[in-house]
Amino acid sequence: MSFALDDKALDLLFREAQTAQTFSDEPVSEERIREIYDLIKFAPTAFNQSPLRLTVLRSAEARGRLIPHLMGTNQAKTETAPATAILSMDTEFHEHLPRLFPVMPGLKDEVFSDPDARVGSAALNAALQAGYFILGVRAAGLAAGPMTGFDAEGINKEFFGDGKQKVLLVVNFGKPGENAYFPRNPRLSFEEVATVL
Repeated sequence: MSFALDDKALDLLFREAQTAQTFSDEPVSEERIREIYDLIKFAPTAFNQSPLRLTVLRSAEARGRLIPHLMGTNQAKTETAPATAILSMDTEFHEHLPRLFPVMPGLKDEVFSDPDARVGSAALNAALQAGYFILGVRAAGLAAGPMTGFDAEGINKEFFGDGKQKVLLVVNFGKPGENAYFPRNPRLSFEEVATVL
């Protein structure tokens, strides 16, 4: 079987990619971060709602605001990472829909006026975009270290005081450091996860 991408690209994105535990001290430039976003922004979300927001921490001072809200070993990983992204969802994403999805001009008010429906949709679609972000980091030749061990309420207060954004995931990224990867854990087989009807 063949894919549209060659084996080198498939290895980079999937087969050999793992969660990085350590990073080199090589900085990640703002230009590189922009390039990653400019690649992943084209991946699909429902109604093109694009609710993911990136808060990128490159300075030690900025990471210092985040570290107290991280659990256990996530603190040391983040302290030495060259870049950390707080991936959050914008619960007011619907304000952009008239521009992002103009084929349905009433979508903002007809579908997303209910705050519960809006937040649920934002969470699902921003989580999709978080996966795209990790793939974008890998496509840039960098390693990603996504983390969910954190105090969400603390991060939201520290970085998103207006309550419109809610953290979903924290991702350290950059060039991998020494002993960056644990041995690969097994994955479920196709037969274990798939039902073909």
